[in-house]
Amino acid sequence: MYELIIIGGGPAGMTAAVYAARKKLNTLLLSYDIGGQGLTTWLVENYMGYQFIEGRELMQKFDEQVKQFPTDVKVEVSRRAERLSRVDGGFEVRADSGETYQAKAVILATGKRPRQLNVPGEKELLGRGVTYCAICDGPLFADVKVAVIGGGNSALEAVDDMVKIADHVYLVSLTPLTGDQILIDKAKSANNLTIFLEYEVLEINGESRVEGIKIRDLQSKQEKELDVGGVFVEIGLIPNSDLVKELVTLNRLAEVEVNCGNETGAPGFFAAGDVTSVPDKQIVIAAGEGAKAALQAHRYLQRLSK
Repeated sequence: MYELIIIGGGPAGMTAAVYAARKKLNTLLLSYDIGGQGLTTWLVENYMGYQFIEGRELMQKFDEQVKQFPTDVKVEVSRRAERLSRVDGGFEVRADSGETYQAKAVILATGKRPRQLNVPGEKELLGRGVTYCAICDGPLFADVKVAVIGGGNSALEAVDDMVKIADHVYLVSLTPLTGDQILIDKAKSANNLTIFLEYEVLEINGESRVEGIKIRDLQSKQEKELDVGGVFVEIGLIPNSDLVKELVTLNRLAEVEVNCGNETGAPGFFAAGDVTSVPDKQIVIAAGEGAKAALQAHRYLQRLSK
């Protein structure tokens, strides 16, 4: 039995691992990947110590720091946690590989995943023109007509990226634009952008790859066909909290409720980063929350040993 299992290898999980190692906790870091959402961030300009740095490079530096503690932190990558349950003396985590791991305390740092449109053609054309990451895949659509779906900051940031790359960008939003005004103003200044507000996406069309989308005006019910070669779905993120929904309280957004010490309603179970109810999802905040969670877990384990 480990003293601590950290589920998730993004900024929160890796920072928690470093702090756990510094407290000499026997720790397992269990994650599907290393970097999490940080890998999809093209340029980070608000992480202290760096005027700007690519997200992938920053996550690599996080990973290198975790690897400085090989005797204290065991890292299992390409393992997705499927179930978390209580057992005598702590918790048990079952991975998708069928393996099980036990620990006296657990930190959940599983972050979020992209929200899907759930329209015909989306799953069938995923990776063939449908993408959830303009930062990752944008350069593949140079001089192509594309559609960005969404009206918040993530959609507007995708528009800002794609108007510099694509031939033309169509922004399709169910609602009026809800992002920061500076991003709205920046988007509207592009001369190769057409905005469709209060339109819904009905389907994504194409045989071997995306060839167009069908949208409908929510007011007039009039339908339009847009000829595009790429569709960037930017309609928000869903917390990866299904693993613990029977164990702890989730809020209306399905985020894990935590207090200022990253404690949940289950003793010995902590959470950090974007999967939690902590506002403002930023790399620097997730890292700080991961540090807090590890320190609080250490205090919990100290009390157990008395």
